[in-house]
Amino acid sequence: MTGQAGATVVAERASQQERRALRNFIGGRFVEGGKPFDIYDPATGLVHATAYEADKAIVDQAVRAARKAVEGEWGRMTLARRRALLIRVAERIEERFDEFLEAEIADTGKPHELAHHLDIPRGAANFRVFADAIANLSTETFEMDTPDGGKALNYAVRKPLGVVGVISPWNLPLLLMTWKVAPAMACGNAVIVKPSEETPSTTTLLGEVMAEVGIPDGAFNVIHGFGPDSAGEFLVQHPGVRAITFTGETRTGSAIMKAAAPTVKALSFELGGKNPAVVFADADLDAAIAGLSRAAFLNTGQVCLAPERIYVERPVFDRFVAGMKGKAEALRAGLPNDHGTTLGPLISDEHREKVLGYYKLAVDEGATVVTGGGVPKLDGAAANGYFVEPTIWTGLAHDARVCREEIFGPACAIIPFDSEEDAIRMANDTEYGLASSVWTTNLSRAHRVGRAMEVGISWVNCWFLRDLRTPFGGAKMSGVGREGGEHSINFYSEPSNICIKL
Repeated sequence: MTGQAGATVVAERASQQERRALRNFIGGRFVEGGKPFDIYDPATGLVHATAYEADKAIVDQAVRAARKAVEGEWGRMTLARRRALLIRVAERIEERFDEFLEAEIADTGKPHELAHHLDIPRGAANFRVFADAIANLSTETFEMDTPDGGKALNYAVRKPLGVVGVISPWNLPLLLMTWKVAPAMACGNAVIVKPSEETPSTTTLLGEVMAEVGIPDGAFNVIHGFGPDSAGEFLVQHPGVRAITFTGETRTGSAIMKAAAPTVKALSFELGGKNPAVVFADADLDAAIAGLSRAAFLNTGQVCLAPERIYVERPVFDRFVAGMKGKAEALRAGLPNDHGTTLGPLISDEHREKVLGYYKLAVDEGATVVTGGGVPKLDGAAANGYFVEPTIWTGLAHDARVCREEIFGPACAIIPFDSEEDAIRMANDTEYGLASSVWTTNLSRAHRVGRAMEVGISWVNCWFLRDLRTPFGGAKMSGVGREGGEHSINFYSEPSNICIKL
């Protein structure tokens, strides 16, 4: 056997030999058991790890371990000691940076530079941010007159919820998982994380870090598996879990809400989006093109905040389209560690088929394909990766399906508008409400239109610029609740009022 076929077999054998075993992490240690399933490298299509699906008994074991931690050492720990441990977690992630980077890239296939500068640093930073946040928040105090002419003092204390289930997505696995785990643990909860079945590696590695730095057994647990009739459903339905936080697809969020209803759990959801961007003729057009091309194609469009609908005022429409086309065609798909790679693969072959289905649908709906619309031709190991071309459409009606349904790939429709009122109407004409991006140099318009967007976060002349203290979440079908700073702390804790008659 020679040539490419022989090279493929050699690569597959090497992959089998180097395959990592990702076991469930419960009570401070990795445990045996569970049905094995494969984890694929999206950049090559090869298996790179084996995870073990948690059954109902393993999930129950995790809940019992978490409950024991809350009732034991973790629950009795001083705030100062808890904060010091969480800061040490951040430091240990940084000390093992290359291992986290390798694991993140293997699971997602994203370019080295993206994971190096975004995913791993933010994964560590989240622990520092919330270690600081919990120390700097006050609670309510009220003095009142009593009916007998005396006084009483009321003050609130924060208490952890108990056991929190964290269900995290595959697009930014470490970043979005720690965005939930860090505030939950800062408040004194024990967590059980169910990472996406596509991307479990960095969450598993974090279990090692938790044990290394001395986090008490059971305060951080990891269970692997899927959603329905698997680890996800067992976690959501378990009566010992007091809250569920989830980032992912809206339909999945709805199913979780239904499954959690019998046990009346607290819920926090960041769900899907069909995000608009609005570019006015007075905008700094070069800045808008640079900002929105990054927004549309970063992480191969697999970002819940990405603008899949871009409305451009007619006088600058052609210039904007030409600029976006140039940016899209300058992207280079390839293996994560190859020099010059700026576009990674989609997460799976299944997801690629979904995105390619929308590429075909757009043409069927009358789109003009400005660029892209297919699969790039790649050589070597990347030839079997889950790549698609970054794609831009014009000529679509505002109510076309590809303008209303979330694609979650590197694609956007660009649509002209003639008035501010028209732009606002089209931008808000959606069942989603996660994010928007408005581009204008008119200060009054910036405030007016930014406020008019029916979204959880409205950017003006920027995108993906985040102060982690501010509220983050979606409106309408894009979510329930808010995360960030005190908003996260308020979800992961509950106030208890103490009234003392003086």
